[in-house]
Amino acid sequence: MTTRSISTRTLLLSCWLLMLIAEVLYLAPAVAQNQNRPSTISNGATQKVPTELTGAWSGTLFPKHSDVAPFTITTVISPDSQGNLVGISTLSSDCLKQVALEVTMTGSKVLLAGSDDAGNNITLRGTLDKTGVLVKVSYVLNGSATGRCESETGTGTLAKRPS
Repeated sequence: MTTRSISTRTLLLSCWLLMLIAEVLYLAPAVAQNQNRPSTISNGATQKVPTELTGAWSGTLFPKHSDVAPFTITTVISPDSQGNLVGISTLSSDCLKQVALEVTMTGSKVLLAGSDDAGNNITLRGTLDKTGVLVKVSYVLNGSATGRCESETGTGTLAKRPS
C-alpha cells in the first residue's frame, strides 16, 4: 500500500494561491465597476493623482530564500488616459521580464501590482518615505507553475530617479 503525503510547503503554497485567487475574484467586480469613473472624495470633488509617484523608480529586490538571486526592477509611473497611475516595469528576474503595473497610493502607502504577457504576477506593497524619493517594499512574485518561479517573497527599496 502506497501512501501519499503532501509536503507542508506545497500545502501552504496551495492555500496561499487559493486565497489570492479568492481575493482577485472578490475584488474584480469592484475594480471593473470603478474603472471608468474618476476618483472622487466624499464631498464629490475629483481626487488629484498623486504626482509624487510619477517618474522613474528603480531598485533591487531581495528574495527571502537565500538560494534565489536578488533582481533589479525599474518602473516608469505615469497617469493613463483615465487618470489612474500605471507603470511599465522591466526586471532582471528569471521569472518576469516586462510587467504592466497598476499603481495606487493611500497616504504614504503604495501598492504596485501587475503581470507580464505570460501571466506571471508581482505585487509590491510599501511606504513612501518623508523625502518622497524612497519606497521600502515587500513583494510577492507568482510565476508559472513549472516550479522554478512558482512563488517568492522578499523585500527591497525603490528609489526615484532624478528627472
